[in-house]
Amino acid sequence: MIYQIHNGAVMYGGDTILSGINFEIKNNREKIAVVGRNGCGKTTLLKLITGEVDLAKRDSDEDIYIAKTGNPQIGYLKQMAFADDTVTLETEVKKVFEPIRAMQRTMDDMVARMQTDHSEKLLEQYTRLQEQFNYIGGYYYEKEYEIVLKKFGFTDEDKKKPLSDFSGGQRTKIAFVKLLLEKPDILLLDEPTNHLDIETVEWLEGYLKDYPRAIVLVSHDRMFLDNIVETVYEIEYGKMTRYSGNYTKFIELKKEAYEKQKKDYEAQQKEIKRLRDWVEQWKNTPTKVATARSKLKAIEHMEIVEAPDRYDTKSFKASFVPLRETGKDVLFVKDLGIGYDKLLETVNLDMKKGEKIGIIGGNGIGKSTFLKTLVGTVEPLSGEFKYGVNVDVGYFDQQMAQYTSDKTVIDDYWDMFPNLTETEVRSDLGAFLLRGDDVFKQVSMLSGGERVRLALCKIFKTGPNFLILDEPTNHMDIVGKETLESMLKDFAGSVIFVSHDRYFVKKVASRLLEFTSDGVKTYDFGYEEYEEKRNGGNDSKIDFGASKKQEAVTEQPKSSQNAYNNPGKERSKIQKKMEKLEEQISGLEDTIAAKKDELQNPAYASNYSKLTEIQGEIDAAEENLLNLMDEWGELDKSLSELG
Repeated sequence: MIYQIHNGAVMYGGDTILSGINFEIKNNREKIAVVGRNGCGKTTLLKLITGEVDLAKRDSDEDIYIAKTGNPQIGYLKQMAFADDTVTLETEVKKVFEPIRAMQRTMDDMVARMQTDHSEKLLEQYTRLQEQFNYIGGYYYEKEYEIVLKKFGFTDEDKKKPLSDFSGGQRTKIAFVKLLLEKPDILLLDEPTNHLDIETVEWLEGYLKDYPRAIVLVSHDRMFLDNIVETVYEIEYGKMTRYSGNYTKFIELKKEAYEKQKKDYEAQQKEIKRLRDWVEQWKNTPTKVATARSKLKAIEHMEIVEAPDRYDTKSFKASFVPLRETGKDVLFVKDLGIGYDKLLETVNLDMKKGEKIGIIGGNGIGKSTFLKTLVGTVEPLSGEFKYGVNVDVGYFDQQMAQYTSDKTVIDDYWDMFPNLTETEVRSDLGAFLLRGDDVFKQVSMLSGGERVRLALCKIFKTGPNFLILDEPTNHMDIVGKETLESMLKDFAGSVIFVSHDRYFVKKVASRLLEFTSDGVKTYDFGYEEYEEKRNGGNDSKIDFGASKKQEAVTEQPKSSQNAYNNPGKERSKIQKKMEKLEEQISGLEDTIAAKKDELQNPAYASNYSKLTEIQGEIDAAEENLLNLMDEWGELDKSLSELG
């Protein structure tokens, strides 16, 4: 145990925010996630660990305390002001290495002294100091400095710029870089993936997984949690519960615990009813009085099983149907140059009805600009795009989370849909958790998440059949993201969206566009294909365990481990590809049937050039169909071999 809170509680203004806090970091490398709904107290817990918030004093016989082993350094990222804005980024960040440099100077002095002083005492001192030097990263800090800065998007030119040249978001990143490089014994992170692109998130994930200290992490990024943590604390209904495993395991264990408690509760209630019914039937029979009393005593001595709390899954819900259907072709983009003063990307895309296309890529590379171009708020630099027949666009801009108005929520919504009754307005808003007195709040008083829900409510009410969404899950908790995932997967129309949430992208997108510095790449089989094909180089991996002693150790070959294939994973990939091919085959069969019907059109009976053109299209489609069916057959054979 390196840190523990026992029977803690936190109060604000007489209101209990958290109670029964039993939290423990069991070892110096434990990776812990704290999860729960927005506003449940996750950030409050982090502030309690840092000492910014105190434990509530209570009149109780219970032991209430915070215990630590030694004096662990606790690091927590805050919006911080730097002491001197005139210093360069490089100078500011390298301040964290002063303890390492001071230790290096001491070790150099010791080496010089050992030329004449051969005592065991000096050698032992040097050995202890060398171990400490290795522990704080002395043998790899310069490489780590370069890698971390690069991964957070800072260039060699940026290193020489004064801090005053950087935006608020960049300054937060600089503070984050400093925190990581300081290597606190307990690293506290509150939504660390916010505003990071997928590539940076994946790098940070690997960095934190190998981080040689303890981490307490608050995040709504489920894949991030799955790949890092080994322990999950859930805050629900103001209380904390500890689960062993990553986020997915936590969900399994929570469900198992709920089902077990529910089963035990129902069994006990059934037994209590049986005993009481027996007592009620025989209580007035003299020969049964003693037995009746014993059965009542049995009930009294039972350890009562409480009914389990239902999952706190309260979220917005709306089953919306497009007002009309589109044709098969939804969006056609040809050589579309996007950007403002200069070209960012050139995009080509042929989007069909019902497709869900995700867009990923680095920050500032053109993803949002592409969506703005599609809705007409940014002019294209070159090329063209056109929508299909009956396409009605619903557009969500990430700036909608900053939308403000002095109107109340109900008036703001009602003004947009004046023909609705008050009952209809309140029903619509209620479906997105804007209910009760919340509808009389000014829009300017809403949280970011509430504003997002208000914006989505307005968009869905218009009945679009083509959704264009820019970072729709920002400001949402995990339950909110899962709800939106389900809505989009069930949506009968088409969707194109930008997101940095990999789990969300993986669940929703049937096809993927990646915006890169080398152009736009397409992954027809979604996020899994992207994972397969992306480069997995280790040039940016930091070996936290490197030391002069370890450099001499020869690592055992890992070829057998790397050669292992997961049959279940391979089977899943093949099945997904087969499903995609089946969709394409079905589409081609429909096309061929339609073209053959067109051949029978009396209007073309004497138009031999048109008939030849149609027959050529049929021949090309049938050849393509045969190729797809051959490919499907090969995959089916591979699937059979896997068993």
